[in-house]
Amino acid sequence: MSDEKITLNTLARTPGSHRNRKRLGRGPGSGTGKTSGKGHKGIKARSGHHGHGGNKPHFEGGQMPITRRVPKRGFHNPARVESQVVGLDDLALVTGNEVTMETLFAAGLVKVTKGPVKLLANGEIDRALTVRGLKVSGSAREKIVAAGGTVEE
Repeated sequence: MSDEKITLNTLARTPGSHRNRKRLGRGPGSGTGKTSGKGHKGIKARSGHHGHGGNKPHFEGGQMPITRRVPKRGFHNPARVESQVVGLDDLALVTGNEVTMETLFAAGLVKVTKGPVKLLANGEIDRALTVRGLKVSGSAREKIVAAGGTVEE
């Protein structure tokens, strides 16, 4: 073992650990020209077939594929907006008397990039808070007002 320090400029691969990729279709002298080592015609010569992992993804050998066998039901709304849920009992982590998206983020209750926030009436509230710029459920609004707080949208 040498005392030479390992740094980014002294790193090297172990000899024999890396092989060059097979360059296909580069003339008859290369050994992999013309048909690129796939022989003539047939399913194994086609694109998208028989690489690593076998044939085409989701191909089930002529059997009816599962995506066509399984019945399709219901409706998936692509425009659905999922709200981040915060309960009233979680507001104990918020410092100060103002609850906004920024204060909830600072308390670690929500993520800024995850969508809108909605306050739900889970738990109790023990102090007067001012809620700004957040969706609030009806029962959560009642509890906040009953505790002496206000809700501004």
